Amino acid sequence: MRSGWKMLAVWVILVALAVPAWGEAAPPVQDAKGKEAPVQTAPAKEIPPQTTPAKAVAVPMAPVMLGGNRLFSYPGYHTLSPEERAARISERITRLAEDETIRTAAITAVDGDDSTDIMADGRGIMAIFESDARAFAVSRQQLARTIVGELRAAIDQYREARAPKNIVHGVVKTAIATLLLLVVLFLMRMLFRKFLVLLASGKVRAIHFQNFEVLRLEQVRSILIAGMRGLRLVIVLVLLYLYLHVVLGFFPWTRPFSGQILSYLLVPLQTMEMGVLDYIPNLIFLVVLSLVSYYVIKFMRLISVEVEKGNIAFPGFYREWAKPTYKIARFLFIAFVAVVAFPYFPGSNSPAFKGITIFLGVLLSLGSSSTVSNIIAGLDMTYRRAFIQGDWIKIGDLVGQVARTRLLVTHLKTFKNEEVVFPNASLLNSHVTNFSSLAREHGLILHSSITIGYNTPWRQVHAFLLQAAQRTSGLLQDPPPFVLQTALDDFYVRYELNAYTSSPERMLDIYSELHQHIQDAFNEFEVQIMSPHYVFDPKSPAVVPKERWYVPPAAAPGEPSGPR
Repeated sequence: MRSGWKMLAVWVILVALAVPAWGEAAPPVQDAKGKEAPVQTAPAKEIPPQTTPAKAVAVPMAPVMLGGNRLFSYPGYHTLSPEERAARISERITRLAEDETIRTAAITAVDGDDSTDIMADGRGIMAIFESDARAFAVSRQQLARTIVGELRAAIDQYREARAPKNIVHGVVKTAIATLLLLVVLFLMRMLFRKFLVLLASGKVRAIHFQNFEVLRLEQVRSILIAGMRGLRLVIVLVLLYLYLHVVLGFFPWTRPFSGQILSYLLVPLQTMEMGVLDYIPNLIFLVVLSLVSYYVIKFMRLISVEVEKGNIAFPGFYREWAKPTYKIARFLFIAFVAVVAFPYFPGSNSPAFKGITIFLGVLLSLGSSSTVSNIIAGLDMTYRRAFIQGDWIKIGDLVGQVARTRLLVTHLKTFKNEEVVFPNASLLNSHVTNFSSLAREHGLILHSSITIGYNTPWRQVHAFLLQAAQRTSGLLQDPPPFVLQTALDDFYVRYELNAYTSSPERMLDIYSELHQHIQDAFNEFEVQIMSPHYVFDPKSPAVVPKERWYVPPAAAPGEPSGPR
């Protein structure tokens, strides 16, 4: 434990030693966005004026930089703006600092008639004119001596910071800081796992107030886990900030950014804060508009439900129209609210926002032609009342029940328990037979055709068919079944049995049972059915006698089927 504290103390000492001496080179001036201030209008503090009666003249200035640090600010000259002149001087100083063959003692000021030139081993660095000196309220010679001292100190510091031994020290300190960060993160992970084990051990209880359970055990655990995760996230972010702040200060190339990390994070938050404060009136309007719209839509839904239930009735308005009408009215109302609220959204007037809306509009117009046609077709069929949910319909050769009707498609459930999905546009252009619409009041007529020879009296055939209809469950006796003779063919007469049913969903079962009873009736009276084709009269009728109706494996009603 003591060795751990010693290691931590050593690391803290190394970090403290690695922090650069900020007093030797002032950090760059930055604006609210973290960028270097391009212009200063006040006299620079790093060049204190000498004793002189002259008064400083406020002129635009720009910072002269070396290695990311501001040395001093300097004004423009003639056609050169302060930024351009400062950039040229900064470039010359940087080349001089990187050329270690030139000693800083060689930086001198050479006084001339019109200017004082700062030189280094015969190289010109910058010229100081009377106008420059007036900006600092000193003489030209005094300003030159001050700048020479600043340059010598800054270049010595620049070279010292980039010495190989200091870079190696920075790498070592970075490795130590990284290792320490990983150890702390690992310890945090272990503590979080132990916290989860503690929650699962049953030591955490639900929160009760007398006999009332305020928070269940699962809710308490969820709250504690969420709080622990939030705390862990905050600690990790703080550790990462400290790590970056320290590590970036180890190297001269990144040292100017180490002190600005927090400002990089705070400036966007401040901007967002100001944006939110400015947006509060619009936000209040949107909140009020949303609340009003919510209750209007809720009222519309209430009316729709009551109309659908039949509690509210409007002349000429059918109950099945309630839900689609509500959907249309809701869509139109939401569109109206969106148009009203659009100007109050942040960035609604920006070109980017307008460009996105135009792009989305073009996409919808190009890719939604089939969608729009299906929507219109769905609404058309709904208000035409071609069918409603639960109806049995026939589309082409497919018979099924309308399971669901949507704005774009209609779902059909067949007798085989298959779901078929039809686009509404195709349904609108198809021939649809509805078995249920009239069956609710008058019943659906099921019909079956049969052909019998001319040697069988037609009255007897009618009796057989009506007897089969009476025996079939699912067929109504009121209205009574009836028989039609639809054709007199060459070899037989075509009869059609018609019977009413109120259960179109049992259509297949009713047809199957009806055909069974028709066979039994004709076989019972030994009348041959001529379907499907009649060729000649056999010597004996092709019928099944009643005693052979239940030949194994068939079984009579009430007896077990199978081999006996």
